[in-house]
Amino acid sequence: MAAPGELGEFALIEQVRRRLGAVGQSRRLVVGSGDDAAVTLPGGATATSIDSIVEAVHFRLETSDPAEIGHKALATALSDLAAMGAEPGEAYVALGLPDRLDAAAALALCDGLLALAARSGVALAGGDISASELLFVTVAVVGHADRAEDFVTRSGARPGDRVLASGAFGGAAAGLAWLERERGEAAINRGDPGLAAAVSEVIRRQRRPEPLLALGRALAPEVSAMIDISDGLGADLGHIGAASSVAIELEAGRIPVDPAARRVASELELDPEALALGGGEDYELAVTVDPPRSAAAVAAAAACGVELTEIGRVAAGGGVSLGGLSLPRTGGFEHRRGR
Repeated sequence: MAAPGELGEFALIEQVRRRLGAVGQSRRLVVGSGDDAAVTLPGGATATSIDSIVEAVHFRLETSDPAEIGHKALATALSDLAAMGAEPGEAYVALGLPDRLDAAAALALCDGLLALAARSGVALAGGDISASELLFVTVAVVGHADRAEDFVTRSGARPGDRVLASGAFGGAAAGLAWLERERGEAAINRGDPGLAAAVSEVIRRQRRPEPLLALGRALAPEVSAMIDISDGLGADLGHIGAASSVAIELEAGRIPVDPAARRVASELELDPEALALGGGEDYELAVTVDPPRSAAAVAAAAACGVELTEIGRVAAGGGVSLGGLSLPRTGGFEHRRGR
């Protein structure tokens, strides 16, 4: 591998390994980073997911801080565990480092990743480093439960269920739109404190999403299906509909739009509802719930400090509709098309 910056491959690996060693070990992890493979004694059931973020697809180096790239790489992977209602366990990280990324930036990326791991109770159990033309971070995460049936899938929704969602939508998409238009944060200060605060908030939502792990575990016993909103609310609810062979009917005016996204969308002359429905990367959780369990789900979320909003219902049929109008199946982010 060509050495990124002033450190050679082995020196950089050693510094990364030292950082990995600073993260608390999982009770299931027997052999961690530094050997040829990690060894775990998981017990019960495990859920495994892998995710990647790639330069020029998910972020741009000129508008991103390396520590935030590391944070986001782990956060997006952990959000999949949140959607399963899993207890987070171990993570494995592969880095593709271009020569133009110096060692200080590479280590800052690792520190951002490790800070979230420590806060989330995740053990960084190993990984790999490779040369690459573009910066990428691939993270595999393993979550745990006592039994396989304790995990929540996308396929349990049934006609008559309510559709509920956590938080508000459109913030991350508004942050991306601002960064793409302005190429950074220099244009925030325009003598409008309200705009400056809104821009700061949506950029935070874009760069530093938070995996809702505690919420996912709290909702798991109450809900019939669950998904994290990464590709857009309409597209991801479509995944539940397809997996469960049902239709998702959203109510017009019920989608909670991030107030900061509304302010930024107004400045950029964008439709805030469109950002909320199709923008993606909010990493909120959407669930379907049998009506008798709806109150329990709302209470479980409230105990985590999160508000659930009822946004629609499950019906027989297929597809996703809003106010009776069918949404296109291509809504949301499509990785092969980069949009």
